[in-house]
Amino acid sequence: MNFKSRANHSQIINDDYIRAFLSGCRFPKKPGPDAVSGGEILQAIEKVDLGLKHLLTVDGSYTVVDVEKDFPSSQIAFFQFGAILFTTDDLVSISDLPFISPDDMKALQNLQRIKLALPVKNVVSNKSSSLNESIRKSIYDFFMREPSKESSLMETLSWLIFARYLNEPDDSYELGTNPNLGAAEGKVVLKRCEMRADYTFPNEFGDIYLTDVFRLHEVIDEEFGAVGILGYLSRLVEQLILFHYVRIIYQSRPSVLGDFVFISNGPLSFSGQTANMHKVARRCANHLLDKRDLNLVGIEKNGPFVEHALSICKNESGAFYLSRNSFLILSNHYIYSYITPGDSNRMHYGATSYYGGKVIVHTEDGQVFVITIPVSHADVIKKPKVVEFRNLDLIINVIRLLKCDMYKDSIVPVAMASKLISLTNHPSVSILGNFAKDLSRKQ
Repeated sequence: MNFKSRANHSQIINDDYIRAFLSGCRFPKKPGPDAVSGGEILQAIEKVDLGLKHLLTVDGSYTVVDVEKDFPSSQIAFFQFGAILFTTDDLVSISDLPFISPDDMKALQNLQRIKLALPVKNVVSNKSSSLNESIRKSIYDFFMREPSKESSLMETLSWLIFARYLNEPDDSYELGTNPNLGAAEGKVVLKRCEMRADYTFPNEFGDIYLTDVFRLHEVIDEEFGAVGILGYLSRLVEQLILFHYVRIIYQSRPSVLGDFVFISNGPLSFSGQTANMHKVARRCANHLLDKRDLNLVGIEKNGPFVEHALSICKNESGAFYLSRNSFLILSNHYIYSYITPGDSNRMHYGATSYYGGKVIVHTEDGQVFVITIPVSHADVIKKPKVVEFRNLDLIINVIRLLKCDMYKDSIVPVAMASKLISLTNHPSVSILGNFAKDLSRKQ
């Protein structure tokens, strides 16, 4: 650190405003010994006879590359999503391995890679007239094409949006804004009877794609680009791929749906503009749990909940300790008291984005997980009950089978999916960048 840098730091440190600001901030705190009293549930893990279970996990990765050396503002994003199918039998024999290579698992031949390219900034694709239109069309084409034209994500999206799993599906869906107008203009009612075979709707200002229900068009800026939507889109696609396979199994062999465990890399939630999708996801999950059986779980690898979980699973004098072979269902009060500072009387965690409730799991062998399990409605986390977290014991018993040290406190399917579809390492970025540049020169 040079002298000027140290001097600038001193200016910050000694500033009265900065000191007053920091002294007034509230940060996450460690819970005291009597922390579990606000409605959360602390309970021992009960062993469950699993039988043979099939595990399907999905993970996604994306990277942004510059297309032209002389125009670094022109950017394209490349996404890759991986879906892997395992069985509990595949994993029992390798659960203690410190590192798992593709050769260790025959089940890796079940890996399916799904790819998406998206203009991000200062790029217009195909015959589109704007960046917004380019992104909308690219997402629409992706949903029509993947995983296959015979059984596409678009079909699954329609199944969710109009609740086509019911005997009497919904007739319409209200879209908050018209994608052909300004960012906050013109509500549109999408009528199922008006939906064409290609999942588009006629509108006086231009056709509307079914994928416009994601509302990503509201945050695309023609000048500053759309980097901000990439994380939202990645999480959205990961979960819709899971629901895609849920739909296929439910429609073809509903009796075996309970033999599958669907694992999402991250919480069961939708972020940003896509947050409204949590409503259709919860409605579908509730139906499947009532009519059949749905084993769906989101597992977090990092973030404040994971940091908190690790801190309470270390036995420190004077602090609350989550003992091994137990789990803690988090209440709204607990979350705002110890994990995300806030007023639990005025705030409702995840009410507009989550379709599940959070649980911290400390296994018999010391593994620590933060998981999300579907719950019937948002108010469950205010005063949670174990009975509201359906199939929790089964899911925890599956997860603790899957120890993997490839990533700390991760599990085999998620770790393998992350490793095999990652686009974030430097060689991948360089290769994709050169590929995009070569193609652009040939135009």
